[in-house]
Amino acid sequence: MATVILVRHGRTTANATGVLAGRSPGVRLDETGHKQAAHTAERLAAVPLVGVVSSPLERCLQTAEAVLQRQAQTSELLTDSGLNECDYGSWQGGTLTELAKEELWSQVQSHPSGVTFPGGETMAGMQVRAVSAIRRYDAAFETEHGKRAVWVAVSHGDIIKSILADALGMHLDLFQRLSVGPASASIVHYGTGSPRVYGINTEAGDLSWLAPGLDTSEAPVGGGAGHQAS
Repeated sequence: MATVILVRHGRTTANATGVLAGRSPGVRLDETGHKQAAHTAERLAAVPLVGVVSSPLERCLQTAEAVLQRQAQTSELLTDSGLNECDYGSWQGGTLTELAKEELWSQVQSHPSGVTFPGGETMAGMQVRAVSAIRRYDAAFETEHGKRAVWVAVSHGDIIKSILADALGMHLDLFQRLSVGPASASIVHYGTGSPRVYGINTEAGDLSWLAPGLDTSEAPVGGGAGHQAS
């Protein structure tokens, strides 16, 4: 299969002030967020991307557009609701300080697979629709561009954490052990067998080794020789 680089959107004012923005309209990148998105776009400039798929929310679209602006080749920006932020229901717009006082908060931390946000979606359902979207696009990009194709999905923290948990074979109840910072890049290659994770929450470093794409099926015993930057 192809290789997907999971990019979280850059920082927003809501992030900086501890507000759970959810799907609220008009939440855009702040000054720091724009700088973060530009930095990630620069890191990805060395990798010829066959496509960029984004959550439909503004902060993700802004980040995705920054990535595309640094690409040498023109690529269409696609949006998909499968990558949209979790529907937090009545929690949307609340401050994390206040939400932490809710009885449901401890379950979100320790047993997210059993969580249904009041008036919103289940976290298990969130993971299913996000992973389904990623695997659907991954297969489509490989069919069109070959198994070495590399593409980007721009989404949200909990969404990316749930996708990574699936790729790592982790139960959703363990996904809070993962950290995904603003504008970070995580790398997953689905291959012909089990997925292989090449990076989680990277915020710096050369990605040119991804330029030729990946063609792997089985993990090398002993870890292998790694990849060389181009």
